[in-house]
Amino acid sequence: MRVLSRLRRLGHRPAGHRPAGRRSDRGAVALFVAICAAYLVLVIALVIDAGGRLRVAERTDAYAQEAARVGGQQLDRAAVLQGKGFKVQQDYVRQAAATYLNLYGLQVDDVTFSGDGKVVTVTVRADYRPVLLGALGQRKVTGKGSATLVHGVKNAETD
Repeated sequence: MRVLSRLRRLGHRPAGHRPAGRRSDRGAVALFVAICAAYLVLVIALVIDAGGRLRVAERTDAYAQEAARVGGQQLDRAAVLQGKGFKVQQDYVRQAAATYLNLYGLQVDDVTFSGDGKVVTVTVRADYRPVLLGALGQRKVTGKGSATLVHGVKNAETD
């Protein structure tokens, strides 16, 4: 007994003995790991869904650019034959852009023309549905592309 009383005075406690008022740390690491794992899953979900949103934005930009290019090829033949210069036929541009985008399951949001009728700008809007975040990250993604009608024999005119 003398050995135990000396050890107690020095602060040593026998195995399985807890001082009154102190809790065990048992299970604290498991709780920490569970919290860290939940945050890690959330970060992974954010990275995957943000990457998907960027991919959709890039896709809409590319398709809007191509729709503007297709639309820019729809010349107003009557204006050319009357000597009024090269410009696009606006109704045909809208139809051509819509037809092109329908091939890829997209729709034209807006088509605008410059004052001289030589620049076509097509705006495409697509929905992005996140893979992991559900309705939290659901957004509309807008892509915009423009095409300038150029003509010339040796060098293209840009004004």
